[in-house]
Amino acid sequence: MAWIVLVLAGLFEVAMALSLKLSNGFSNLWWTLSFAVTAVLSFGLLSYALKSLEVGTAYAVWTGVGAAGTAILGMIAMGDQVSPARLICIALILAGVIGLRTLA
Repeated sequence: MAWIVLVLAGLFEVAMALSLKLSNGFSNLWWTLSFAVTAVLSFGLLSYALKSLEVGTAYAVWTGVGAAGTAILGMIAMGDQVSPARLICIALILAGVIGLRTLA
């Protein structure tokens, strides 16, 4: 159950990062509120998962899911640059997350 909560926390981290971008320096009220809510949810779920997971592994998975997810959604929805090198790097992040989950 802790792993599911941890991945969910990572997904909220993605929403947090995208909301931060769309808040336009906290000048857009609704995206600023979205940022605040998703930040609290992400950190709250991470905290819950840390009750039963090792901190190093959990933090690496949380940031990996967040980084890879944010990069992918940035490319899909926000017009971020897409290149083979970037896609390979995202695949390496995901491989690391899977490896940590498998070996933990």
